[in-house]
Amino acid sequence: MEPPVFLAALLIFFGIPAFTVITVARLRAKRAESVPSDTAARLDALERTVQDVQQELAETHERLDFTERLLGKARDERRIGG
Repeated sequence: MEPPVFLAALLIFFGIPAFTVITVARLRAKRAESVPSDTAARLDALERTVQDVQQELAETHERLDFTERLLGKARDERRIGG
């Protein structure tokens, strides 16, 4: 096969698909970054709200554990003293 024909075949079979893949990847990357500012602000507010709820849930778990320990301790004292 002649070198110019071989190079043309390489370009057709590998160059054009590679260029297409790179172009599509760039378009997807730009689309992911171009979130409207209103949506980004709402997402940030939602993330803060979820973090607050997680903190409150952790505090509630701590209080529940403390209450269970107190109740268990009272029960044990009644058994021992009773």
